[in-house]
Amino acid sequence: QPAVFVSIILLFLLFSVSSGELLTQSGAQSVVQGQTVSIRCKISQSHGYCFNCFNWYLQRRAEAPKLLIYCTNSCQSGVSDRFSGSNSGLDYTLTISGVQAEDTGVYYCQCYYYSVSYFIFYCEQRFG
Repeated sequence: QPAVFVSIILLFLLFSVSSGELLTQSGAQSVVQGQTVSIRCKISQSHGYCFNCFNWYLQRRAEAPKLLIYCTNSCQSGVSDRFSGSNSGLDYTLTISGVQAEDTGVYYCQCYYYSVSYFIFYCEQRFG
C-alpha cells in the first residue's frame, strides 16, 4: 500500500470570545492509506460547555464545510461511519478509520456554546 503523508498545518485561530483560551493541534504524522488516523484538538483551560458541544467539520476543495461529528461523538446523518469522535478531559479527537484519499481537506474543530462559536481552530489534513 502506498504511504500517505498527513500534514497538519495551523492556519489561524479565528477568534476567541472569552479571555485567553486557545485550542492546540496535534503534530504531523505519516500513515498508510487504509490505516487509522487521529486528529486532535486540545482546549487550554477547562470549559464545561464544550464538553457537550464540540464539533468537527471537513471542508473539501471547492466545497462548503460539512459537519462530521457534533456534540463530541454523535455522527451527522449521511457521514461515513469511518469518522468518529471522542474526548478525554480537555483533549478532543476525530478518528478516521481506513483513511482514503477522498478524506483530504481542511478539518475544523469547534467549541460551540448556544449560538456563539467560541473557538474555531483550523488544521489541514492532506491524504495523498
